[in-house]
Amino acid sequence: MTSLLKREDFEILIATKNKSSLAFLEAMFPFEHFSNFNVLIINQSDENQLLSDYEKVRVINVNEKGLSKSRNLAIRSATKKICLIADDDVVYFPNFDKEIITAFNQNSDATIITFNHQREGLNKPQNSSQNTFSHSLKSICKVCSIEIAFRLDVIKKNNLIFDENFGLGSYFETAEEYLFLRNAIKLKLNTLFCPFLIVTHPLLCSGEYQGDDKIVFARAALFYKINANLTYIWLFKYVFFLVRKKYINWNKCVGKYKMGLWGIQKYKELVKS
Repeated sequence: MTSLLKREDFEILIATKNKSSLAFLEAMFPFEHFSNFNVLIINQSDENQLLSDYEKVRVINVNEKGLSKSRNLAIRSATKKICLIADDDVVYFPNFDKEIITAFNQNSDATIITFNHQREGLNKPQNSSQNTFSHSLKSICKVCSIEIAFRLDVIKKNNLIFDENFGLGSYFETAEEYLFLRNAIKLKLNTLFCPFLIVTHPLLCSGEYQGDDKIVFARAALFYKINANLTYIWLFKYVFFLVRKKYINWNKCVGKYKMGLWGIQKYKELVKS
């Protein structure tokens, strides 16, 4: 019989940059001192060195850029059985860790469980479902990285990592969590959604600027990675979707289509190199 997971089996993997103080953790854990949690911080910085005097709070300072690189280093360096992906601007609800541990104890065959988050200022969870369900390639499109928890041993055994070409600070600044979960499903790892609300996040999110050049650039690359030459047809439809939803004006169509083509070309160059 598998022994039940406990609080000491749980670790929070935080990606941050240019930090020189642990003060930001106080806002993340307003109900309890952060030193009571197992925390691993990846601090990407050219200059600032972040130090910790707390036994449970570990810090790795690294001179590199890219959110996915930070996530991957955290996975390689994590030590606890259950890990939760985190950013430095979230705020956790009381007992969030108990909810996560309980979910994994109740779903012993689950490798990844995604939970729910709430945007600051809104009184409803981001995902309206009240039931636990198995993720599909469609449902993972709505998952944020701060909702993802996983069993570390299975992730490492299957060499499941984030694609370092995608994510903030990389070539394509979106979709790193989608590709991570997509690979998990392709590997037939049991990937679930549980409706527990664990965290809040600022209302504005970089991924929501649908018509921005960098988003069009990145999504075209993402679609090409998955669907190859069908992307050229999809890109045409996507540009008109942006117009229909009033993310862009008609006079921006040609420029956005060219931006998507540039994203496809950049992805091809990266693959070739």
